[in-house]
Amino acid sequence: MAVRLFTPESSAVVLIDHQVGTMGWVRSTDPARLKRNALALAKAAKALDLPLVLTTSLEEEVQGPLAEEFREVAPEEYAARVRRSGAVDAMEDPDFAAAVEATGRRDLIVAGVTNDVCTVHPTVTALEAGYRVEVVADAGGSTTWQADDIAVRRMAAAGAGITTTNLILTTLARHWGSPAGRKLQPIVAGLIPA
Repeated sequence: MAVRLFTPESSAVVLIDHQVGTMGWVRSTDPARLKRNALALAKAAKALDLPLVLTTSLEEEVQGPLAEEFREVAPEEYAARVRRSGAVDAMEDPDFAAAVEATGRRDLIVAGVTNDVCTVHPTVTALEAGYRVEVVADAGGSTTWQADDIAVRRMAAAGAGITTTNLILTTLARHWGSPAGRKLQPIVAGLIPA
């Protein structure tokens, strides 16, 4: 069965709850690595002129503010982020659902913190609403390895593609000599550990 790959023309990037507090709860992976990967997705969205939706939940409480680096990478999207009042499934927040719909894209590149709460629920809801979803598993994490593994398997079983930051960016690039490839090459190179 042929799989239709995501393209810059068909895709939007959706980053859920990459907040100072929530990233501090992650134990399934290195929080610094997941933040670097999420920022790479935001940089790629900006470089390719993809719609970028940022959202947070309960910023004034334990989850804390969206990581400040997102303001530097995507200042307009940072200012326009959807500040949810606690909906666990971000797609149940009318403002978030409207922001995703307003992208006009049906292919969603999704990453969130934590995968077992913030990513799994809106991913399943988006799939049920007819979106195609690629979950960038290494731009998120969970409180335990087991929680992360189960969440990723649940999203895959629901029909989401499971990918990594490097894999989705090279999928969007397709060829290093293409306009997208030239824009993404330095972002992909920045993912290589020092």
